[in-house]
Order: sequence, then structure tokens, then C-alpha cells
Amino acid sequence: MNARELLAPDAGAPLGRSRARVLELLREAAAPLGVQEVAERCGLHPNTARFHLDALVAAGLAIRGPQPNPGVRRLGRPAIGYRAAGGDARGAPAGERRYRLLAEMLASMIAGLLPDSAATAEQAGREWGGYLAEQPPPYQPPTADRALADLTALLDDMGFDPELAAAPGTPPRILLRECPFREVAGRHQAVVCSLHLGVIRGALARMRAPLTAGRLEPFTGPGLCLVHLTHLGEDGAGERDGEGVASAAAAGR
Repeated sequence: MNARELLAPDAGAPLGRSRARVLELLREAAAPLGVQEVAERCGLHPNTARFHLDALVAAGLAIRGPQPNPGVRRLGRPAIGYRAAGGDARGAPAGERRYRLLAEMLASMIAGLLPDSAATAEQAGREWGGYLAEQPPPYQPPTADRALADLTALLDDMGFDPELAAAPGTPPRILLRECPFREVAGRHQAVVCSLHLGVIRGALARMRAPLTAGRLEPFTGPGLCLVHLTHLGEDGAGERDGEGVASAAAAGR
């Protein structure tokens, strides 16, 4: 590990299509926007919109604060709004960010101190995948095709640049052509890849999809990971925390 690289300020990373669209909306707005309004205008689930808005705030590209609404009296806490951070914006976060260093610290702690780090990371991923995915209405579970489309859109929002590979008669697969945590995954593969697998499993469970992720193959090619999906009810379609990625991760060390 190169300490100088870890201590260097984080470079501006590509935002991804959905996050860039949210930022553009904030820049065009004449007043701060709430989460629901951003979600509706961008065609996103409110949890996904909040995820992007908070990420923009953390990156110093947006500012979160009370949303003024002249003429309307509210009881309790004021509504929260978001606006784009300008060059002279008051309240813009000062200082340079070093999130890779934070990621390395947390990943190394999980890998070094927890007895089953892969299972713990996957459980965390499940929680976040369920939070970011949109739940369908009662008694209206999605078709496999709809679930795959929604999952691919979520992974794209997270920066994985996914590509669905589905041929008739074969289980569907998703190619992840980018890894938003590639540098950290290179050193803590079992933790980071299990986290990613958990996100996928948690999102599919939240959708009540007829699919699950059987396993994730890390780094099958340069910058490429492969997610193998199975239809529920098929042999081997079960899943347990910490399984599906650890053996491949160990082989990649």
C-alpha cells in the first residue's frame, strides 16, 4: 500500500448519468429542491434521489439546508432542501476529501477484526440494497425482465457500468464493467465484493423479484466482474451470508 497515494486528496470522479442529472437539476433550479421533487423530476425512487443528493453534498457539489417556503407556517422541523454549491456559496464544505483513506481504514478493520468479515459485509450490502431499491405495490411482484431492468439501472446509478447478458435457455448474468471501489477491492476483495453481492441480493429481495444472485466472480477480466443470477426455486438458488464470492476473492490474491 502506498501511503502517499492514500493521503492524496480525492480526485473528482465521474458522477454517473443519474447523479449528473440530479446535479444539473439543482444548478438549473431557482430555489432549493426537496428530495421528493428531485425524485419526481429525475424519475428516481426517493431513496435513490436522497442517496445521490447526499453524495453530492459530501463531494462539495451541493449544499443541504432548511428549505424556505415564504407564507407557509410549519410546525416542527423545517423542510430540508438542496441547492448546487457555487464558487462563492456560503456553507460549502471546506478542505479536501480523502475518502479512499477512510474506505481503506474501514475495510481493513472489517477484514482484520471480525470473525466472518465476508458475511458481515454482505449483510451490510443487503441492508443498503434493500434501502436503495424500490418496493413494488402489494401483490404485484415484478417479472424477471422488469427486475433485471430495475437492478441494472440501480447498479448503473452506483457507478458499475453494468451490462445485462441474457440468452434464451441460459441463466441471466450481469457484467460489471466498472468498480467504484476498485482500488480498495484490490486489497480487500472478500469484504468489498461481498458487500457488492449483498447489495444485489438485498435489492432483488426488496423488489420481491423471482431472481437472486447466486455468486459474483471478481475480476474475471481487466476491470470486469460477473454476477451470476438464478431463478428462485431452481437447484442451487439458495443463498447464505458470506457465500458466493469468498472463494473467488481468495483465488485473486
